Amino acid sequence: MTETTTQHCGLVAVVGAPNAGKSTLVNALVGQKVAIVSPKAQTTRTRLLGVAIQDHAQILLVDTPGIFTPQRRLDRAMVAAAWGGTEGADILMLVVDAKAGLGPKVTDIVEGLKDRPEPKYLVLNKVDLADKPKLLLHAERLNEVCTFAETWFISAATGDGLPQLKNALAAAMPEGPWHYPEDQVSDASERALAAEVTREQLYLQLHEELPYASAVETESYKDRPDGSVEIHQQILVERPTQRAIVLGKGGSRIRTIGESARTELAALMDKPVHLYLHVKVKPGWDEDRELYRDIGLDWVE
Repeated sequence: MTETTTQHCGLVAVVGAPNAGKSTLVNALVGQKVAIVSPKAQTTRTRLLGVAIQDHAQILLVDTPGIFTPQRRLDRAMVAAAWGGTEGADILMLVVDAKAGLGPKVTDIVEGLKDRPEPKYLVLNKVDLADKPKLLLHAERLNEVCTFAETWFISAATGDGLPQLKNALAAAMPEGPWHYPEDQVSDASERALAAEVTREQLYLQLHEELPYASAVETESYKDRPDGSVEIHQQILVERPTQRAIVLGKGGSRIRTIGESARTELAALMDKPVHLYLHVKVKPGWDEDRELYRDIGLDWVE
């Protein structure tokens, strides 16, 4: 970008129900992975910023946790982070799983958006998997409840419709200086990224065995003189039986989790990574105020 080019920069809050594909969409718009993804709902726990660039515009994409009816403190903190991520947005972008269709979670979110003054975009995602005749019906019903400035039909997984959506977002960004360097893709620190990548592997490799009963803390993160990085992490679980699941027979599962996380972190950070994992039983870890601060969530009563 030349110095004489007028810069544009704005904030797009990406909201939706759990498992709508918000993180996959943010990663696709940025052009590389900045948010962890898994087939499980509620993978995203905290607000994360992805930085996308299109021509003269820098698009700041706030990936938020899925909005749902909270049952416990962690749930309440995640939902609060989701709505908090919409503050100051230039565009509110509702992502809907077009395959799953419209349910109470989606309609509740639309009710929460309809009176907001910001321009709102409706993005029907996973159109490659959806019942095509129902797509327009979904869009019509949602637009009857809330006035969306634009409606998009896309597949974040295959890329269908993404170039057009990205161009539209870039064109909608207000004039103003870029907030981040051209080569920065996220506001997350490497320390935070390391914890998220390990947590993603827990989701992917443990499937239904350990749904939301775990957390990952990065205890230490230090650069070695040889240019590599040494990371020590603690995986928190609630019960000894869960610890046994994470470890696996003879420690086989934890080794596989560590190897996969280390490989991905080395690729993301472009440097050798030495990752050491420890599993700790900590009953009630999701009631630890300090842990909430460490993972980027506010303590919600």
